[in-house]
Amino acid sequence: MRQSLTQVMPTLLRHEGLWRGVYRHVDADGVLVDQHDVSVRCEFPEDGPYAYIQYNHFTWPDGREHRAVLPGILRDGKLWWDVETFHGYSWETEDGILLLNLTRKDEPGANFFEMITMGDTGEFRSRTWQWFRDGKLYRRTLCDEQRVAA
Repeated sequence: MRQSLTQVMPTLLRHEGLWRGVYRHVDADGVLVDQHDVSVRCEFPEDGPYAYIQYNHFTWPDGREHRAVLPGILRDGKLWWDVETFHGYSWETEDGILLLNLTRKDEPGANFFEMITMGDTGEFRSRTWQWFRDGKLYRRTLCDEQRVAA
């Protein structure tokens, strides 16, 4: 799987490891509506059905927690997900920017587009989500993450 992924999404492999950061959700006017910490582990199995597995652990200041496992398969030159809360795919630009187009299963009429960029050192990355409901922007998510382990 890694070899196939190397050919179609080579920059994605630079995201392997453990990342920690902060997610900030703002409404369409830029007003903060939620903020929480995150730990994200990105894995690329050598074999098995999945080309990529992401493990998320979200924590809020009030003690709430949420965990998610997001396995993806490689098909037609894209990474595809079909999990409990969303389905969709990711691809990579020739400049190494990762783009995702995801449709929410748990929020009728909602979808989001994500852009992931990484700094030159590979230690920091930024993720920006644009959320739409019935075609209208209603939220943005700003994710700032730092690699804490390879």
